[in-house]
Amino acid sequence: MAEEKNGKTFAETVFSAEDNSAASISKKRLDKYGGLAARMFNTGVLSPAEMVYPGLSELATKLLATVEGSYRTLYYTKVLNIDLTYIALIELLIGLYDALNDPIMGAVYDKTRTRWGKARPYILLGSLPYYLSSALIFFGGVFFGNAVPNDPRKIIFIFIMMFVKETFSTIYNIPRGHMLTMQTVNPDDRISVGLLQVYIGGVGSAIVYSIIPFIIDFNERGMIQFPMSTLYAAVAGLTAVVGVVGNVLMAVKCKERVMLQPKPAPLTKSIFYILKNKYMLRNTVASLSTSWISSGGFTWDLVAHNQLFGSDKMPGSLVNFFVELPQNILNPLSVTFIPSFRKFFKNNRQAILTLRIWDLLTAVVMCALTIPFIEHRLFICVVSAVCLGVNAINNGPANVFEQEVGREITDYTEYMTGERPDGTIGILQQLIAQFVRPLNTLFGLAMIKWSGYDMSLPMLPWAQNNKIVYQKCFFLYRGIGLISTVVNLIPYFFYDLVGEKREKMYMALNERRALMAKEDNHAEELTEIISSITD
Repeated sequence: MAEEKNGKTFAETVFSAEDNSAASISKKRLDKYGGLAARMFNTGVLSPAEMVYPGLSELATKLLATVEGSYRTLYYTKVLNIDLTYIALIELLIGLYDALNDPIMGAVYDKTRTRWGKARPYILLGSLPYYLSSALIFFGGVFFGNAVPNDPRKIIFIFIMMFVKETFSTIYNIPRGHMLTMQTVNPDDRISVGLLQVYIGGVGSAIVYSIIPFIIDFNERGMIQFPMSTLYAAVAGLTAVVGVVGNVLMAVKCKERVMLQPKPAPLTKSIFYILKNKYMLRNTVASLSTSWISSGGFTWDLVAHNQLFGSDKMPGSLVNFFVELPQNILNPLSVTFIPSFRKFFKNNRQAILTLRIWDLLTAVVMCALTIPFIEHRLFICVVSAVCLGVNAINNGPANVFEQEVGREITDYTEYMTGERPDGTIGILQQLIAQFVRPLNTLFGLAMIKWSGYDMSLPMLPWAQNNKIVYQKCFFLYRGIGLISTVVNLIPYFFYDLVGEKREKMYMALNERRALMAKEDNHAEELTEIISSITD
């Protein structure tokens, strides 16, 4: 292989550590800050407010994600009366737009250096237009009604709102997603915040799952007359208010303490930094290979709850309340198991593999026991309740461990490159998501056709009157995600950033951060930490 001008082969240039990164600076130079680095790694710095505000931001994220993930298709078809083919076309056009938009915004974000930090300005300025446009998408039924199928005004309105939303998605979501890694270098701090995010985010999902199915079920039975357009608008409005308030508070009150490279690498170089992080590269490949598999935003949970769990005398949404009661009780209580799980498992990798395989086996057992006996309502309700409860026991620990491993992987990029090119690396991940989203919708359509489910029939108990249809529906409700779970679990079998290797990485990272803080006058927040530690 030809040699580069600097004496390195192409492979060495692409995959080896960057000059002046923690992985390449001489040990002798870093060792001068060894004691300080150890104290930085073990000293918590976050105030109670800095722990709570990211949780409020996560609450809004989960509210929006639950509406978009589970009830998007129902909104487009039942409320706006738009054919999903038009939605898939809009999502494709938005994906093409993002192919141009994301690289620009990602590069600008990575080059940002302000007295307020790197992420905070974008969170402060980007959260309002992002959440406002996201909410307005679900106000379409209030604005236009659903009387005219495929009304061009509604289609144009959805396109414009999605265009605005995706414009601000990159500028807001990448900084927000990496804010915690900028706040502190202490793992206990990050795990504590992650714990609150899991708990508060779970509340957000529960709010949506508690409201929408009940109202749809009671509407279908004629027990109430609550317009679906008003329901979607109300949930979207709540999401926007929580999102804007939570993110503004986080941007104003939370400090960034991790020191950045004063002069970031050019886009043409940093976009390939994902190649220097084998852990991130593996996860990206796994995610790409299964990203087309989804429900397409269709409400298979409503099919299961309202049509399989319910009866003529008992609303399915009410029965489902009791089915999910063990899960709803154990899910928040599961966070109390985190200290015990941290002591039991040797490292985060072992914890993730064990807990996610636990989830996988629970889902397999649920499908295996319920699908053959789909006509036996009481039996499938009891089995579902038990399996959901068993699954919920580890939810808090599993999510916290997974979040911390994600932050470790991000830190590994800084270790190898000396930078945190979150925006640039995120370009690839964002582009994948945008190009795949139309496939999600088309896949959802294909799954509806495969199941034989007739969407024109009311969502009442056994309205489809077909056992095979409901067996397929239950599989799409609880089983379709097993494929993605298995594939995305594979990279963790090769995750070796544990034990001594992990400790050495963080020691070198903090030694370099301390070195930079001593030599760089712009490291105000980090210098403040060092002063408090050494006083």
